[in-house]
Amino acid sequence: MDIKNLSLNPNYNILVTGGAGFIGSNLCEAILKNGNSVRCLDNYATGKPENIAPLLENPSFEFIEGDIRNAEDCLKACKGMDYVLHQAALGSVPRSINDPFTSNEVNVSGFLNMLIAARDAGVKRFVYAASSSTYGDSKNMPKVEDIIGKPLSPYAITKYVNELYADVFAKTYGMETIGLRYFNVFGRKQDPNGAYAAVIPKFVMHLMKHESPTINGDGSFSRDFTYIDNVIEMNVRSITGKNPDAVNTVYNVAYGERTSLNELVELLKEYLGEYDSKISNVEIVYGPERKGDVPHSLASIDKAKSLLGYSPSYDIKRGLKQAVDWYWKNLQ
Repeated sequence: MDIKNLSLNPNYNILVTGGAGFIGSNLCEAILKNGNSVRCLDNYATGKPENIAPLLENPSFEFIEGDIRNAEDCLKACKGMDYVLHQAALGSVPRSINDPFTSNEVNVSGFLNMLIAARDAGVKRFVYAASSSTYGDSKNMPKVEDIIGKPLSPYAITKYVNELYADVFAKTYGMETIGLRYFNVFGRKQDPNGAYAAVIPKFVMHLMKHESPTINGDGSFSRDFTYIDNVIEMNVRSITGKNPDAVNTVYNVAYGERTSLNELVELLKEYLGEYDSKISNVEIVYGPERKGDVPHSLASIDKAKSLLGYSPSYDIKRGLKQAVDWYWKNLQ
């Protein structure tokens, strides 16, 4: 994504935690292209060396292999940085249900380590990945930032605790923080493998192999699927936003439309079918609903538009076309 028109000063030193992951590596790449210096902190728990391999030759890119659960690694990473884009976390609702302890250690204790390190390093602004899971059992549609329900998973609890900590650090230590509640992000570099792979790359891989993807439930559950370039835009706008009302708060990061899983898989079959006509005839299998799943998710993006000038360019169809093209070229 070209972020030059978003007025990001090319002279900033920016730390991206979890920078070898799906979202983090895309952020590193976009920010480097803008002429900034980028430091990446990752322990490769879910990130991949190949995601940042092309960046290692850039003299403005620095990689630190470290763990946010280690306070010293966090302090080392934050030293000399102007901004922090904190993406490091253990995602996945099912993973948190299977292992709540590790999710809490990374997402809560690790987050607190990063907040303290950023405070002590004098970082100008701490932007962090929050989550739409924070809305929990709230029935409100669309989801508006100041109306949430009770969390439905250990993962959701950890991400809500992040917001509480950020708010307290802003009030207590005068830090500038911005939380970005991501809604089902997808796009290039998203890992299709593993037990906790996201639905879009997992479905793509099955379809490319002419295997039937399994939909949890009857396929009526819907999500506000959000292409990676929209996420990059919001992270950059969170750095560049000058409005004092725009900081020390949280934003939905989404497109503002919802797509059912049945609709999603039909779009994937259509777009992949342009490369391989046999994919259009692959059957879909339906399985039991997953524990902790929210039936429907749709974001209001009015706050981000109003306070940060957010203007997402990629709806589900345009984003899926880009993602399918990337997967076809890179995962054959």
